[in-house]
Amino acid sequence: MTSDALGPTALSVMLGRRRIGIINRFASERNLFSFEQDYLDDPDRPTLSLSFKGRDGGIVTSTRPTATRVPPFFANLLPEGHLRTYLAERAGVNPKREFFLLAALGADLPGGVTVTPIDYDYATAARPADLDDRNHEPVLRFSLAGMQLKFSAVEETGGLTIPANGIGGSWIVKLPSSRFPAVPENEYAMLELARAIGLGVPRVRLVDPTGIQGVPEGVAKLDGYAFAIERFDRGTNGARIHMEDFAQVFGLWPDEKYKHRSYANIAAVLWAESGEESTFEFVRRLAFSTLIGNADMHLKNWSLIYPDGRTPVLSPAYDFIATLPYLPNDKHALSFGGSKSLSDISTEQIRRFVDTARLPASPVAEVIRDTARLTVEAWKALAEKDLLPRAVQSTIGKQIERVAAATG
Repeated sequence: MTSDALGPTALSVMLGRRRIGIINRFASERNLFSFEQDYLDDPDRPTLSLSFKGRDGGIVTSTRPTATRVPPFFANLLPEGHLRTYLAERAGVNPKREFFLLAALGADLPGGVTVTPIDYDYATAARPADLDDRNHEPVLRFSLAGMQLKFSAVEETGGLTIPANGIGGSWIVKLPSSRFPAVPENEYAMLELARAIGLGVPRVRLVDPTGIQGVPEGVAKLDGYAFAIERFDRGTNGARIHMEDFAQVFGLWPDEKYKHRSYANIAAVLWAESGEESTFEFVRRLAFSTLIGNADMHLKNWSLIYPDGRTPVLSPAYDFIATLPYLPNDKHALSFGGSKSLSDISTEQIRRFVDTARLPASPVAEVIRDTARLTVEAWKALAEKDLLPRAVQSTIGKQIERVAAATG
């Protein structure tokens, strides 16, 4: 029996300091989100998600109940895979019953949203005996979307610390992979390469997992470095900055992150909602991902951020990892100009991409050629590439040369 058996029946949804809606749990595990009327009536309301934007520019209010799962926007705030299983177990909830998982983890979600149970306190609720007797470790109540085991950390004098309750960190720490070699070093080097060619990248670092204070027992025993990246959804003194990924933008479930949309669809949204600067930055990052052989840029690895609470811009870059050294036959997560191939960027591919997204062709082609040229130059001078195993480094270098040559 888990603690969700007699758990909350309603969740308060806050955006910043304002309650904007409620998620109600009804019989048969049906969950329904509804907006607060004062939020709907406010012409200057902060933006929750473009998925709620109607064709006329107004807000869509007719939402459907979902069974077991919470609505797609909120489902995408929750972790996936091993991270979900780990956190759900520690919180004493069933990982498949998303209403209760959201209730348990909602204090530190990505972006500006927080979710709290109404008339129910998870901190004092009874937990299963088998959890109470296991090392007496505190429940980590953060939710970092994705599958890799990672933690929210705070920066303190001398290094990083995992807060006792997992809440409030301004850094994300990803632990080494037990499956592939040097994944943290790979991500660190690729983001530093991206920075070297002028892409928008947060602060990153490599850290010794054993030197991170507060890591749960047994978690930091993997060999190698951990990768740390500063959270761009947190500002001064922990202020929350709202964001949403493109699975949320398109109203899709997390497990649909490889489906239904293309890179041109993302570009079209950026062109309409954020303008030229964000759109061309997206094109640069897409070209860069092809150059380094990063095949995992699915919908959840592209995000919008709302610095003023209302207007979206492309967020800083994240999850740049060269996957080809590990998966030699890997392909793009989404279609790029009708192709998922990582072997080149053809003129015809660019034409189909810009036609679908309704972008100006010549500037896009120039952005791609310029990105290729800068990447070739920056790779040659990149000191961080020496952190990579020789085989990984060689595969990345050959991929950059091959794609750059094909762009002309």
